[in-house]
Amino acid sequence: MSRKGEDASKTIEEAIQEETILEVRNLVKHFQIGGGLFGGRAATVKAVDGVSFSIRRGETLGLVGESGCGKTTTGRAILRLDPPTSGEVIFEGRDMAKLSDAELRGMRRRMQVIFQDPYSSLNPRMTVGQIIAEPLAVHGIVPDRAARAARVHELLRHAGLLPTMARRYPHELSGGQRQRVGIARALAMEPSLIICDEPVSALDVSIQAQIINLLEELQAEFGLTYLFVAHDLSVVRHISDRVAVMYLGKIVEITDRKALYEDPLHPYTKALLSAVPIPDPAVEAGREHVVLGGEVPSPLNPPSGCVFHPRCPIAVADCRQAVPELREIKPGHLAACIRL
Repeated sequence: MSRKGEDASKTIEEAIQEETILEVRNLVKHFQIGGGLFGGRAATVKAVDGVSFSIRRGETLGLVGESGCGKTTTGRAILRLDPPTSGEVIFEGRDMAKLSDAELRGMRRRMQVIFQDPYSSLNPRMTVGQIIAEPLAVHGIVPDRAARAARVHELLRHAGLLPTMARRYPHELSGGQRQRVGIARALAMEPSLIICDEPVSALDVSIQAQIINLLEELQAEFGLTYLFVAHDLSVVRHISDRVAVMYLGKIVEITDRKALYEDPLHPYTKALLSAVPIPDPAVEAGREHVVLGGEVPSPLNPPSGCVFHPRCPIAVADCRQAVPELREIKPGHLAACIRL
C-alpha cells in the first residue's frame, strides 16, 4: 500500500475510534419543591446545573463525586427518565429532546441502564426468564416464543449465569447474580450505550471485581459504550478511559484516567484522591492529605461564584463571585477553577 493509502486508512480508523456517540451540552435539571396544597414556600433544587461532556464510541467515561452531587440525576436526564429542564442531549447525532414518543422509544433501544440496586430493579413476581424476555417481546426484537427462550438462555450465558436460572425468581438469587440478570436484560435490547448507575456499590468487594470484569468483557465483545456512574474512585480507575468529576451539580474536572490520578488539577479532585488509601504504608505516610472543611452545601441554596469555594483550600475573594468555566488547562485536561 502507498504512503497516501496508509494515511487514508489510518484516518478512517481514527475517525471510527473517535466518533462521538453521546454529546451532552449545558444539561440542567432543576426540581421544584414546596408550594403545594397547603401553600408553603416554593424552592428549586439545582440537581444538575450546566453539565457538558461527550463520550466516544467504545469508550468508558467515569462520572464520580460525593453522594448528592447529581451523578444519578445526570444519567436519568440523559435517558429522559427525568426530562431535562434545559440543555441538549445528542445521541448518535439526534437531539433526544426533539424526538416524538415513537422515535424516542426506538432510540431507547440503543440506550440502556444498569441500576444500582439489584434487589429493587427486578420484578419479584416474574421469573428471570420472563424479566429478560419481556423487552424482547415488547419491542418485537424476537417475536417467536421458542426463539425468545433460546435468546434468553444465550443472554444468561453472556452474563455468566446458567440457562437453568431462567426458571428462578429474583429472591432465589444472590446480589451478584441479580445484577448479572440486570446486565442480561440491558444486553437484550442490543444497545450501543449503557448507563451504569453505581452497578457495584451494593455488592461485596469480591463480587464487585467480577461484575467489573464482566462489563469489560462485554464491552470488548459487543463494542459497548459506558457512562459509568460511581463514587468509588478505585472502581472508576479500573474500568474508565476518561473520568469526569462532579461537585454540586457541576463538572469540575475531566480528563483521561492516567492524567487524573497522576496529576489532578482541581482542588476538589485532589481532596477526593487523597482520601483513597494506598496499600503501601511508607507511601501512605509520606503523601500529602487534603482535608476539606465544612459540609457539602445544599443544592437548594448553592454558593455564589464557584460552588466549591466555601470548602476550597486555595480560594480567594474572586472565587465568591466568578463562576469558573470548564476550560482546557493542559491538552485534553479540562478543569473549572480560576486559580489554574
